Amino acid sequence: MSTHRRLGLAAAAALLPLAVAGCSGLGRSAVGTITYETERELVVTVTSPPVEGCHRLGPAGATRIENDTLVDLVAYPTRDCRGPLSTYIPSKTADSIVPGRLPWRSYSVVH
Repeated sequence: MSTHRRLGLAAAAALLPLAVAGCSGLGRSAVGTITYETERELVVTVTSPPVEGCHRLGPAGATRIENDTLVDLVAYPTRDCRGPLSTYIPSKTADSIVPGRLPWRSYSVVH
């Protein structure tokens, strides 16, 4: 293999992760599922939500969120993804509210 070709392949391989990360906000979805549980133990699964905007959880909110997507989430106790007491939930992890706290009512995708 020629030196120029090897350098070209190495450059393309190095730039690929940057290109993929840069496209995440272009009408894309968070690949994977977000599963949440309500206070009444109802389990809801959302598949590949859009990365843009604020996403409301069910009317009762969520007491536990499992983030099985390729991106991180931020969960909020408000319906508009604002205010204090937000919780960062990294990709491929789960979190539960602290007893006595309000349930999460919305989430946004970190992109």
